Amino acid sequence: MMRFVLGIVLGVLLLPAGAYVWFKYGHPPVAVADAPLPMERQITSVPLHARIDKEAPTEAKAEANEATFIAGAHVYRQQCAFCHGVYGSKSEVGEHMFPDAPPLWEKHHGEVVGVSDDPAGETYWKVANGIRLTGMPAYKSVLTEAEMWQVSVLLANADKPLPPVALTLLKEPLSFDTPAGAAMVKPVAMAKAGAAK
Repeated sequence: MMRFVLGIVLGVLLLPAGAYVWFKYGHPPVAVADAPLPMERQITSVPLHARIDKEAPTEAKAEANEATFIAGAHVYRQQCAFCHGVYGSKSEVGEHMFPDAPPLWEKHHGEVVGVSDDPAGETYWKVANGIRLTGMPAYKSVLTEAEMWQVSVLLANADKPLPPVALTLLKEPLSFDTPAGAAMVKPVAMAKAGAAK
């Protein structure tokens, strides 16, 4: 009996010690190109969806109308397009993130466009709170509640006909003139300037 108890104690102590050694001296996947850990998607998606199901608003606080879609398209261009692409064109940056930033104007699973199969409240939760370890920032300190609802309602209706003004905004080629694009360019330019000295 004593050997059995000793075996359990050693097992309990060796498991965290082994994990520490692997994280400290091994090669856990930390680069975007690394293969994911076993069950990594399940480990992260189960609590994420449970939290969203518990906290996401059930009713949108913006109407699905032309004014909302146009305002949402402006917000999308300024804050989202850099990672999620524009209508008809993926983002080169979003394809090189882990996990990749989903193209929100592309069809998948048949006729679903982006996250149009999600309720606007779920998208609002993601926009407001961000998602850890994905590159998705929390916008609740950046955008107003109205702006977060406008872009969320726009994306919930991405599979429906949109007003021409909104479509024109969403089809413009991606450039670094957006705040998100400018934020990405500034550190790169600073690093290049420092390397040139």
